[in-house]
Amino acid sequence: MKNVDDLISSASELAERGLSKGEIADELNVSRETASWLVERSGSNSYESDPAPVGRTGDESSGPHDIHVDWSAIGRDSSRLTYVGRAMADLLMKEGEEVDLTIGIEKAGAPLATTVSMELDTDLGSYAPAKHQWEEGDIEDLGGSFSRNFAQIRDRECYVVDDTITSGTTMRETIDSIREEGGDPVACVVVVDKQGVDEIEGVPVYSLIDVVRVGSD
Repeated sequence: MKNVDDLISSASELAERGLSKGEIADELNVSRETASWLVERSGSNSYESDPAPVGRTGDESSGPHDIHVDWSAIGRDSSRLTYVGRAMADLLMKEGEEVDLTIGIEKAGAPLATTVSMELDTDLGSYAPAKHQWEEGDIEDLGGSFSRNFAQIRDRECYVVDDTITSGTTMRETIDSIREEGGDPVACVVVVDKQGVDEIEGVPVYSLIDVVRVGSD
């Protein structure tokens, strides 16, 4: 995708397929507010019009302040995905020798976590965040879940893997959920960090790429 019109078209297509706005945000690597704005602009019949998202100005043509990240050139090729996963694992090498579990945040974090877990010789877990159910209202009213088809927390130390940090909400939720299960999140790693954070909830965050916005609105 090269421009906003492409994003709007993609948001419309995903909405017509029945994806929640949280899932659309996940697919397009944008914030939930941006996903709402894109769906609204698309005129999709799947959703009612929403209030203006955070960061939107009075100009109807302007969108929320966000950065779209398209890493599909990596995701569609298993070799490239493996190379990137190995680089992510390398960032975690110095973090703890007792870690034996890697948690991938669905959807895009799961395949990356698979490579990370292979490189670091850990078990593999999978977490579905609350945003996949989100349409409107407070996301804190929803809950995520760990897949029973993968390794369980069982009070273990673990790494957390995702593709992108946009607002940090999903990573924070995952960290909290791991702790609620008795686990100890030792470090997080992502491909792209839009926030440029060094830690979330006291857990160090590593990224292959940090996005820094230069200038003021």
